[in-house]
Amino acid sequence: MISADCHINEPPWVFDRVPAAYKDRAPQMMAGADGGDGWSFDGGPPKRTLGVEAMAGRAKSDYQKSGLKFSEILPGNYDPDAHMKDMDLDGIDVSVVYPAQSIFIYMEDDRGLAHACMQAYNDWILDDFQGANVKRIVGLPMLPVDDGMHEAVTELERVVAKGAKAAFIPGMPRRPYHASYYEPLWEAATRLDVPLTFHRTFGGKPPDQDFDELVMQDFSAAGTVNRFFCGVRPLTYMIFNGLFERHPNLRIIGAELNCGWVPFWAQTMDQQFENQVAMQDMAFSTPPSEYLGRNVFFTVLDDDIGFKLIADGYPRLADCAMYSTDYPHSVTLWPNSATYIERLTHDLTEADRNKVLADNAARVFGV
Repeated sequence: MISADCHINEPPWVFDRVPAAYKDRAPQMMAGADGGDGWSFDGGPPKRTLGVEAMAGRAKSDYQKSGLKFSEILPGNYDPDAHMKDMDLDGIDVSVVYPAQSIFIYMEDDRGLAHACMQAYNDWILDDFQGANVKRIVGLPMLPVDDGMHEAVTELERVVAKGAKAAFIPGMPRRPYHASYYEPLWEAATRLDVPLTFHRTFGGKPPDQDFDELVMQDFSAAGTVNRFFCGVRPLTYMIFNGLFERHPNLRIIGAELNCGWVPFWAQTMDQQFENQVAMQDMAFSTPPSEYLGRNVFFTVLDDDIGFKLIADGYPRLADCAMYSTDYPHSVTLWPNSATYIERLTHDLTEADRNKVLADNAARVFGV
């Protein structure tokens, strides 16, 4: 059992490795007006205190958007041994761990400070968190993709040398991922044999107006619904740009997107490939849907429609879906994975069940 999308909530000491020159400007956890604890990235009061991202262990009727103190959240949010105990409660053998508030580093204007904080986070997630048990925890270090490919590739090489099995790229980069700017990163990820993963719109500034306001950390139910579909644009443009034709061994994961929408998306891409191949030069020679499960993957939660489509035998869907619990966020399936899995996989073949629950993630992350 592999959960391909879990999270930490950074502890107050996560940026302790920041060099002395930046110590006084590093992000700080502090008390907010509502009595909870939150992260300040500019020295002022936190824009939001802990809440929605740390709901594991609470009944849905007791969920709250913010207002939690750091001392009130489960230690599994930040302590690797406690995290593994919570994995054991849920029957999870391996946890792939994404960042939380550290993603706001991508919007820091002082890029020297940003790089220092990013490296401090990366060292913490790899040395302290993943380092507690490298067989059970896959920590995802963040890459500075907005600051030039030399910086991004250098950091990727550094974290892989430290034991990283994959790396995180922001969901809202300053340049779209189909730009030629990223070619050195795709080449390096292929050379180093590590996948790259984005998590919805985690990281970066939204390019347009939304129902909620992510920069101010004003989350909403409507915005959460919308973000399940936020992989359509970048992944479509990556495919039609010929990214996977040029880099056939590159693996990209879209986290927390589910997969019930994927068959229609793949059908539409294949239709447009067939309809327009005579009218324009295509940058690739294979139907777009064939990249599913080879180059493109998704993490899934309690996606009843998606699992039904897998059971119905939709081509390649079982090869690109990876189960996740999203511990410790508000939509988490923890600690009830056994109940969810019984329902979701009841009609799947044993082979497809194994692919979604473990084999795909094991193959992609090398665990």
